[in-house]
Amino acid sequence: MLHSALGFRGAFSAPHRAAALAGRDILEAGGTAIEAMVAAAATIAVTYPHMNGIGGDGFWLIHRPGMEPVGISACGQAAGLATPDWYAAHGHRDAIPARGGLAALTVPGTIGGWEAALSLVPEARRLPLERLLGNAIAYARDGIAVTGNQSRMTAEKLEALKDIPGFAETFLVDGHPPAPGHRLRQAALAETLATLARDGLRGFHDGPIAATHARYLEAQGSPLRLEDFRAYQPRTVFPLSVTTTHGKLFNMVAPTQGVASLIILALFDRLNVAEGESFDHLHGLIEATKQAFVLRNADLGDPDSMAEPAQDWLQNARLDAMAARIDRKRALPWPHEPKEGDTIWMGAADADGTVVSFIQSVFWEFGSGLVCPQTGVFFQNRGAGFSLSPGPNQLAPGKRPFHTLNPALAQLDDGRVLAYGTMGGEGQPQTQSAVFSRHVQFGMDLQAAVTAPRWLLGKTWGDATTSLKLEDRFDPKLVGALRAAGHDVEMIPAFSDLAGHAGAVLLHPNGLLEAASDPRSDGAAVSY
Repeated sequence: MLHSALGFRGAFSAPHRAAALAGRDILEAGGTAIEAMVAAAATIAVTYPHMNGIGGDGFWLIHRPGMEPVGISACGQAAGLATPDWYAAHGHRDAIPARGGLAALTVPGTIGGWEAALSLVPEARRLPLERLLGNAIAYARDGIAVTGNQSRMTAEKLEALKDIPGFAETFLVDGHPPAPGHRLRQAALAETLATLARDGLRGFHDGPIAATHARYLEAQGSPLRLEDFRAYQPRTVFPLSVTTTHGKLFNMVAPTQGVASLIILALFDRLNVAEGESFDHLHGLIEATKQAFVLRNADLGDPDSMAEPAQDWLQNARLDAMAARIDRKRALPWPHEPKEGDTIWMGAADADGTVVSFIQSVFWEFGSGLVCPQTGVFFQNRGAGFSLSPGPNQLAPGKRPFHTLNPALAQLDDGRVLAYGTMGGEGQPQTQSAVFSRHVQFGMDLQAAVTAPRWLLGKTWGDATTSLKLEDRFDPKLVGALRAAGHDVEMIPAFSDLAGHAGAVLLHPNGLLEAASDPRSDGAAVSY
């Protein structure tokens, strides 16, 4: 029988054990869940580099007792030079390249998000940056043991990455992917993190590190310049929200797909499904996903460019109309335009009742692949998701790109607070719906809800097909019923990476804390 980790002093979930332990250590030292998350975010940027890094973006949802949840959108803007005409002049009229300097066109935002989150902790009780970043610095300096996941992903993406400046020198061994267990040192990154710990996090955007990055990026053909780094500021936002029969659900504002995650659960709530793991459960969530994705793909982008705010999509009348379009017996024909992305999700809770849902990403595995040799930072390729054609996601200076990233948080009517999320691009809203519905609606243990077999509609991280993928642990009768309803079913191996790396932390009204992590990842859940 699977059970989540239980305790009263702190809880942490991360897709890499070192990050979970870094977070736990800060909690044990008396730090808040916010500080624990910064420590873990820095650590996982070093220890899980194919999935995230400090050259990417991040998003926070933070619950504090007696206060409304707050969101931090640490999403970097496009360079001032980044226009469709600029890319046309550089030989690209139809699409932005996915790798190399031309792909690195948005300012990395995640460290600005760390700084904004720490500002919510009273300065008198805040732990020093040297303590928060200490584990990450040590791992970068002394070396990490490469995971099987990193080794495998490096091998699979080698052709696209091996000739990108800085990549081979940083992440390959004599031109080959590192074997699992290889000791990978990142000395330049260690020095960068030590400098930030000593001089302050703002130095990443307005200091010698920023100047070094600007010079290097310009030399590699990127449109980013120093003034783009200096202009960057994270945004503190009111999260999107929707009320269901189980409580109030929160997610991140545009340009993330957080609204899609909320729509799925709001539509499924309207279907009044009585039995978990049934045809009605899976079919209902899959069809709700289609309705949410059709709207998302047509109209979601930088909030300053959208025709209407994403929160308006969550009005009851709009949701009722979408739910009415779901056929309870037949599958809506698919596919649609997919969205990709590589990510880590982590959750934390402390004994004072602060709960954090956090997500950090460089978009594709290793992002643009471009690594600055002086700093050890590799830059995201999130801007490659911009369109060069008219629409809400068309490239423009200062614009923020569409993000698959969306950390989730729920304040349940029974007093519990749940933080949950996953990596997996297109699969993020789907996995969130699986974990939430299984645990909250159908009473499955939190760890069991994360471990249970999952599905994926469409293309996601590392995959190119748009079928309905089912892990092969599902009941064959259920698989047959889905096929009979018109779903284009493709079976994938049990505990497949395609199903995402999920996790959750849960605060009970009596102070009990739970944590769950995904056996599909290299992670851990700790509660004590």
